[in-house]
Amino acid sequence: MDQPRIAPGGLRELGVVNYAFCTIAGRVIGGERPHVFTTLGRQRRLFRGWLHFSGRLMPGGLLPRRESELVILRIATLRDCEYERRHHVRIGRRAGVTQQQIDHLDDLTWSGWTSRELALLQATTQVVETKGIDDAAWAELAAHLDEPRLIELLLLCGQYDSLATTLLTLRVQPE
Repeated sequence: MDQPRIAPGGLRELGVVNYAFCTIAGRVIGGERPHVFTTLGRQRRLFRGWLHFSGRLMPGGLLPRRESELVILRIATLRDCEYERRHHVRIGRRAGVTQQQIDHLDDLTWSGWTSRELALLQATTQVVETKGIDDAAWAELAAHLDEPRLIELLLLCGQYDSLATTLLTLRVQPE
């Protein structure tokens, strides 16, 4: 991977609050300060708002955590975003995503998907690839999710597609 376009920041670039958050986040995941946070944290004013929004989607959303992780992993796979994928494989495994599911994220014809998982993954694919969902996929998705969860799914897809764009464009390096 090429060198990052914006290097992860330290205390001076992040400020005390963002630096402290990044340090705690690193301890929680059992490693160094996550580069996603130490890079995005350089935009101090947006960083905390973005964290709040992201946290309300995952882990604080209405969708079951395992399903949110499947959606995020599908986006990382479609976008070929290794940073997002590495982080969410680990998080997804803790949330109940199986290794078989991880291995088949690029294969929606796999017989191991439930009808609900398949509806989520097909809708996610359409959002990433076309920025919309056709009527047939919407009807299938709506058979599994109520209105608040349908809205949440769209926001989750938009958030992680946007994050993949940011990570790829800034060339954020995995820890």
